[in-house]
Amino acid sequence: MADDNKQFNKMTSTPVSKLVITLAIPSIISMLVTNIYNLADTAFVGTLGNSASGAVGVVFGFMAIIQAVGFMFGQGAGSIVSRLLGARKVDDAKRIASTGFFGAFFLGILVAVICWIFIDPLVYMLGSTDTIAPYAKTYISYILLTAPFMVSSFTLNNILRYEGKAALGMIGLLTGGLLNIAGDALLMFVFDMGIAGAGISTAVSQTISFSILLSMFLRRKTECRLSLSLVDKKIRTLGVICGTGLPSLIRQALGSLATILLNFEAAKWGDGDPGVAAMSIVSRVSFFIFAIALGMGQGFQPVCGYNFGAKKYLRVRQAYKVTLMLSTGVLIVLTAISLFIYEDLIRVFRNDDIVVNLAGRAFVLQSIAQLFLAVCMVTEMLMQASGMKLKATFLSSLRGGIIFIPALFILSNLRGMSGVQEAQPVAYVLSVIPAVILAISFFNKLPKEDE
Repeated sequence: MADDNKQFNKMTSTPVSKLVITLAIPSIISMLVTNIYNLADTAFVGTLGNSASGAVGVVFGFMAIIQAVGFMFGQGAGSIVSRLLGARKVDDAKRIASTGFFGAFFLGILVAVICWIFIDPLVYMLGSTDTIAPYAKTYISYILLTAPFMVSSFTLNNILRYEGKAALGMIGLLTGGLLNIAGDALLMFVFDMGIAGAGISTAVSQTISFSILLSMFLRRKTECRLSLSLVDKKIRTLGVICGTGLPSLIRQALGSLATILLNFEAAKWGDGDPGVAAMSIVSRVSFFIFAIALGMGQGFQPVCGYNFGAKKYLRVRQAYKVTLMLSTGVLIVLTAISLFIYEDLIRVFRNDDIVVNLAGRAFVLQSIAQLFLAVCMVTEMLMQASGMKLKATFLSSLRGGIIFIPALFILSNLRGMSGVQEAQPVAYVLSVIPAVILAISFFNKLPKEDE
């Protein structure tokens, strides 16, 4: 109980600016390492040719689906857990955490089995061309073997973040990411295993990362405990967890769908494999930049959830403002730097003039448009952390689906490859308006004083 009180006091009494930054730093490091691995993977595989490089982008879409399932359970359970801990309902928080974890693990098994049965049509559904498909099938085979562990890792990490213990999650993700980079280099180049080496490295490192994250709960480093005996047998409880995490699922699933559709359109208008490789590189490098701002938002989520549950509404308001300013500032600085070196940056991943030309304009447009993303991201996290499921779901579906998908088809048919390059930036900018409206509405209704 003493540890529980200490954590409660930390989350509800520490100056908001300090608390958000303290919790954001481990999240930022975790996301940076994960994305450095993704970029390293893209660069390593890019040495095998355009088809192999395109395969990474194709499988990246599938990995986003796995991440979507993990985030649905992790963000759903974590959001509820943080509000319950803020309200001092620790036993209920343990029940939600256990239900979320085991739900994620068993659903991960189901996804792996179904996808393994239909692996041949799957790689084409994900956007493979005939030349990309053999590479994509090899890579995705190893991903499927560890899908339950990957899904559960995202769930465990999110529960740790929402408890306000992002540093513990960082240890697991950091170890897995570093092992992945080292494994890629060893298996691909020393043992000459090509793209199979990249797949094996990902599978092994993800399993190790899962084991480390699970050990944090088993060694009682957390407020929540994980046990089958604590799993709530009521379907309604699982429904509440999934409903709360639905914005994350939709955001990730639409992101995966968007990647698949982008691959198809890029192949159609960008001369096949070079177009797919170019947009794959742009997506990964752009997300690396945005991931730092996203880490700031992840530092905000437990602060918002805890204090909303504790009815400390002034701290919720302050945390939103602080996070919005910090994430916007980060995006401005990183975008300015990247625009000076973007061509050299792209050549790191694929030193091919056609790919560089196709990727260059898309990267510039997307980097500038990302400056508008901070308000969308922080508002969406505000809604999710405070339990506003429908509003959070609506916001999460805008830039990755409701706006982006029509924009992609309309612009590509009007402007060819130029339209493919412009679709995502257009979706980013247009998503700002509803985010601002919902944020103003939320704070107008939120009590002006603490209870």
